Amino acid sequence: MISSLTSDQAATVRLSAAVASRNEGSIREAMGVAKSVAPAVIEEVLLQSYLFLGYPLALNAIALWRSVSGAPAPKQAATDQDVWAERGHDVCSTVYGGQYEGLKNNVRALHPDLERWMIEEGYGKVLGRPGFSLVDRELNIVALLVVLGVPRQLYSHLRGALNAGAAPALVSEALDLSANCASDENRRIALETWEAVRARTRGN
Repeated sequence: MISSLTSDQAATVRLSAAVASRNEGSIREAMGVAKSVAPAVIEEVLLQSYLFLGYPLALNAIALWRSVSGAPAPKQAATDQDVWAERGHDVCSTVYGGQYEGLKNNVRALHPDLERWMIEEGYGKVLGRPGFSLVDRELNIVALLVVLGVPRQLYSHLRGALNAGAAPALVSEALDLSANCASDENRRIALETWEAVRARTRGN
């Protein structure tokens, strides 16, 4: 297990947290640092943000990235819709581990279409894309959720980062970095949520 963030990982985590903060100054600053990261990686960071922030914020962030970086839009990815369900199952079951079936049942009880969209679109179409490791995706999702202040989803993705293979120290670093963009209340929520995850992990 890698136990310390690389400079590229730190840059993307900061970027995800800044995008979630909606503060243009913070986003521009984070993008300036992230210009040293491979452009394809930044594209993945910004693309996946729409799952958690919605299209408006993701579109604004990508437009700002085009302006700051000068990088043109990449070629459109090949459509592989036929494999999204299978890929989504594999990725989601890795993230949630033994909680996977329970998650599907809970979401299905809310609305069966949401369950299908979660697997096919969320984990299959987006989070299962090549070019960005699952550990890195989960660390960046953690950054988004810390700033948003949503403890239930944060708990799941903190565990998801561990399940994907991140060492606890790596997750702690990502959480600390992203907390710089969070409100005091959301920072407190994030730290309490991480402690709850660590306590459960120690108890297993």
